[in-house]
Amino acid sequence: MDNLITGDLKNIEHLFKNPNFEFYRHDVSTFVHVPGELDYILHFASPASPIDYLKIPIQTLKVSSLGTHNLLGLARAKNARILVASTSEIYGNPLVHPQTEEYWGNVNPVGPRGVYDEAKRFQEALTMAYHNIHGLETRIIRIFNTYGPRMRLNDGRVLPAFIGQAIRGEDLTIFGDGSQTRSFCYVDDLVEGIYRLLLSDYALPMNIGNPDEISILDFADEIIKLTGTDQKIVHKELPEGDPLMRKPDISKAQEILGWEPKVHRSEGLKITYDYFKTLNHDQLYKSEHKNFEAYFR
Repeated sequence: MDNLITGDLKNIEHLFKNPNFEFYRHDVSTFVHVPGELDYILHFASPASPIDYLKIPIQTLKVSSLGTHNLLGLARAKNARILVASTSEIYGNPLVHPQTEEYWGNVNPVGPRGVYDEAKRFQEALTMAYHNIHGLETRIIRIFNTYGPRMRLNDGRVLPAFIGQAIRGEDLTIFGDGSQTRSFCYVDDLVEGIYRLLLSDYALPMNIGNPDEISILDFADEIIKLTGTDQKIVHKELPEGDPLMRKPDISKAQEILGWEPKVHRSEGLKITYDYFKTLNHDQLYKSEHKNFEAYFR
């Protein structure tokens, strides 16, 4: 179920011939009806990049509040287990490093990222309320930076932005001095973590991400080497609210789920780069990408 506000049917067209797959085009911020039995609900509906939630802030707030309320109600009605996708952004610009699930965060509720950060924090609170009051089977995953094929080049996140710039022969743009850090998890590893958490008995929030931390400056160098380009690195002013550090503590995932990431960044980046090279000219040169560069995550 997706309203495709940030999605693309091309990403799932290979599933349409599967008799066990059905697609509903619908906005979960409005009433949700699904006929028949449901065993599991996985609620991932939300804009997830700075560009998206800066362009559509109200929809971002609604999908994690009204949408979550609707899906928790559906799970209760169907006696289904529900997993909701939270985010490392609930930690804001962290004062604790690496970030553990017990850390409450350092978030500006009225800053440019507040619509996303606070929406996800509310989502977690509402989910736990349904778990505690109604005994609903709930799971909460806090997803750290994830990458892989089928990302949009113009969605504002640093990895597709860098690769897109390299392919187009543009200089790579870094905001600030590049010392800010991120930790990138390949999508296959993330999916395995999601699956294990869904089937676990753990109801409190859990970090899923790759603790292999790298500075944005070093990451830009990796992209230049990967793509074999000779682009320069240019620096611009750091956007307001941009987190300076991001690294998950995955001790709980390791202990409870027996999970940790397996795909090395060099391997995952090559797969992702090979995918981006298959995109056509229009996908690579959408003019709107130039409006997104100030919000790299």
